[in-house]
Amino acid sequence: MIEFHLNSRSGLSPYQQLVQQVRHALRLGLLKEGDRLPTVKEVARQMAVNPNTVLKAYRELEHDGLVAARPGVGTFVTRTLADASLAAHGPLQKDLQRWLTKARLAGLDDESIEALFVNTFRNAAREDVA
Repeated sequence: MIEFHLNSRSGLSPYQQLVQQVRHALRLGLLKEGDRLPTVKEVARQMAVNPNTVLKAYRELEHDGLVAARPGVGTFVTRTLADASLAAHGPLQKDLQRWLTKARLAGLDDESIEALFVNTFRNAAREDVA
C-alpha cells in the first residue's frame, strides 16, 4: 500500500502532491491493478489535511481512469502506468543511488541535490528538443 507524504517546499498543493505520488507509484510498478488506496479518512488523518483534499485527488485519479471508487469498499487501482521500460529501473536506480551518495559526500543537502537534479534534468530536456 502507498504511504503518502507532503512537502511544503514542493510548490504543489497537497492534493496535487497526492495525485503525483499515486502516478509515480503506478509508473514505477509500486501500485498494480486491483491494489486498494488508503481510505480518505486514513490519508486525511495521517497527512493532517482536510478530507476534501484527499477526495479531490482521488476524483482526479478516477477521472483519469487510474482508480475507481467502490462505495463502502474503497478506492482501487484500475490501470497502471508502468511500461516495458520498468525492467531498466533497477540498474538506473542503483546508479542514481550511487550519485546521491557522491552528492552527499560532496556536502550537498537535500535542497541542493534536488535543485541540481531538476536543473540538469531541464537542461537535458531542452537539449533533446533542440
